[in-house]
Amino acid sequence: MIVKKAYNGLKTSWKGLLITLKHFFGARKSKKLPGIQDPDYFAEDTGVVTLQYPHQKLPIPEVGRYQLHVEIDDCIVCDLCAKICPVNCIEIESIKATDVIGKTSDGSVKRLYAPKFDIDMAKCMYCGLCTTVCPTECITMTNQYDKTVWQVADLNYEFATMTEEEAEQKRLELEKQQEERRLAKLAAATKKEEDK
Repeated sequence: MIVKKAYNGLKTSWKGLLITLKHFFGARKSKKLPGIQDPDYFAEDTGVVTLQYPHQKLPIPEVGRYQLHVEIDDCIVCDLCAKICPVNCIEIESIKATDVIGKTSDGSVKRLYAPKFDIDMAKCMYCGLCTTVCPTECITMTNQYDKTVWQVADLNYEFATMTEEEAEQKRLELEKQQEERRLAKLAAATKKEEDK
């Protein structure tokens, strides 16, 4: 019984050592990067199986889900991306404009300012729902997958271009317009009462 256990121990040790030696002597050649369409894409050849990053990078598929990017000039601040996000990693603030402020690249009319459009990529689960609901296709997933940062806070991306002073000015303009409309309605109602 003891001899059989010792034999099995030596046999498994020798088998493991052979596998180690096979990889050790096979490591003289570097890993070749196959194309993404190659059926042997995930096959482990003999040799170095670790990529020498950043000198070598894996080819990525065209439909891969990676870093989010927002083209803020095309955003109509509809807030659909923030509402559909299952992890609430998108934070948007909007200010209603007093008039039409422009058009997006697809011709949609812009009526809202975006003083805040932040995406916390540390929370993002890369589901892609935000890109599918965006009516102007301003939010997209890029092919950038390396997000190495020193601080987790650096993964919070801010896409809004308005300064706090500009945002405050737009808020004051909106309040002024709303006050003028309220006074105009009040004056019209008073005049109507006087005419009776």
